[in-house]
Amino acid sequence: MDLREREGANQRHPWEIARARFVLEMLADAGALQESPRILDVGAGDAFVARLLAEKVDGGRVVAWDAHFSDHDLASLAGVGLVPVREQPQGPFDAVLLLDVLEHVEDDDGFLRGIVAGGAPEATFLVTVPAWPQLFSAHDVALRHFRRYTPETCRDLLVRAGLDVKRSGGLFHWPLLLRGPVVLGERLLRRRRREDDPSANSVPTGIGGWRHGRLVTNATAAALAVDQLVSKLAARAGVDLPGLSFWALCRKAA
Repeated sequence: MDLREREGANQRHPWEIARARFVLEMLADAGALQESPRILDVGAGDAFVARLLAEKVDGGRVVAWDAHFSDHDLASLAGVGLVPVREQPQGPFDAVLLLDVLEHVEDDDGFLRGIVAGGAPEATFLVTVPAWPQLFSAHDVALRHFRRYTPETCRDLLVRAGLDVKRSGGLFHWPLLLRGPVVLGERLLRRRRREDDPSANSVPTGIGGWRHGRLVTNATAAALAVDQLVSKLAARAGVDLPGLSFWALCRKAA
């Protein structure tokens, strides 16, 4: 969870749980969780994924890096196998996660090159980004995103930074079908509000605002689990199936 969305959150959004499950499964399939790995989670947020990883890598070390960690975060998150830091840590790292991070960085090209340099030879990199610039909305503005990516622009960025893309594809396919009409409606409503009251502005709550009961939460989680299975099968078949997010599993080029 982005630290900006943490305030007031009282339960995990199914999207966040589904993404974490996907990340762990992809890293395990790539062999990145074996032999006491050194893992870096860039822009770790509230360290939800980093904590899950620390439980998985027996004898390994997970460094959760987020420039917005408070002193309280640094003290409360530190534990067996988990090291929270505010400053960029020194490598090398065997696996590096950039989960919805690059869209927050104005110079994503230069930033990514610096991160790749800290990876060990042939290190595993797992990257996720919000997809499709056409869907850029108030949600992106509220989270201080500079952009959304097409699969092509993200792959080009990764290759320029010195990564070899092994597998990639869309993630969250059925949410993409829902998001388009929502963004269109938001734009029409915002235009109408500006005409009626130029000062009117609404701020989306984000994933920290999930307030649904167990039945809705479990049903959403089950639907996202099926969605993830589709993502994996499509990637293995070489089918570039569009999703609300784009992911890429990479190796640091020799």
